[in-house]
Amino acid sequence: MKHSPINWKVFIILFIGSLIGIIGVIPYSLTLQKDILTEIPIPMEFVIALSIVQSAVLFFVIILVGLFLSKKIGLGAPIIERFVEKKDALPHLKSIIGISITLGIVAGLLIIVGDYIFGMINTTDLSGITNIPPPWQGFLVSFYGGINEEILLRLFFMSLLIWIFVKITRSKQGSPSSTIVWTAIIFSSILFGLAHLPIVASLTTITPLYIARALILNGIGGIIFGWLYWKKGLESAIISHFTADIILHVIFPFFLLM
Repeated sequence: MKHSPINWKVFIILFIGSLIGIIGVIPYSLTLQKDILTEIPIPMEFVIALSIVQSAVLFFVIILVGLFLSKKIGLGAPIIERFVEKKDALPHLKSIIGISITLGIVAGLLIIVGDYIFGMINTTDLSGITNIPPPWQGFLVSFYGGINEEILLRLFFMSLLIWIFVKITRSKQGSPSSTIVWTAIIFSSILFGLAHLPIVASLTTITPLYIARALILNGIGGIIFGWLYWKKGLESAIISHFTADIILHVIFPFFLLM
């Protein structure tokens, strides 16, 4: 009997996780874009509902393709896979939890320090931004960062790049070289940085230095999370990204408000 190229139980778990992230990002986005959204001549309830549906459809497709491609190149979500196959996933989880959280903390702290350095050379003026989301909204948006962004950038985009590079170089499928993987990590990290520009562009003027700031600071996280996806699996990247976002969106803002 031919096996399905998609593990549907893994798909369901990841899709449910993505829905949690989609809903979690709403309060944060509403606060950050409050001034812009008030000018939209459409009921806010309709805007929110449409956004949820669009995002859900997008991630439905992304997860399907991501699972298909990751299986082709020997990557994926090993802990979830073991769980749905009713195997003991706890040892694997224990083996990744320490390094995932530690590297997440490192990423968060490096981004904070880097942001301070860029602030000293006046990359942009954010003094006019008053709609700062509170820590509780930062906690909710961390689920989107940890789950949705890792599904998009690692499971889908990084896997897609590796698959394409394997095809181009005619490498042995299922065992991409380190060069191929690192190229995919760097490209996905660049995309990760660029993806943060539109929201900032709606709040302030984008300058070349600010673009450099977005690429470098977000690239730090992208490289760390990409390496974890490669070496430890998608769950490790999710845990690490979530940890970094908790530092950036919850702990650091909390101390600033004290």
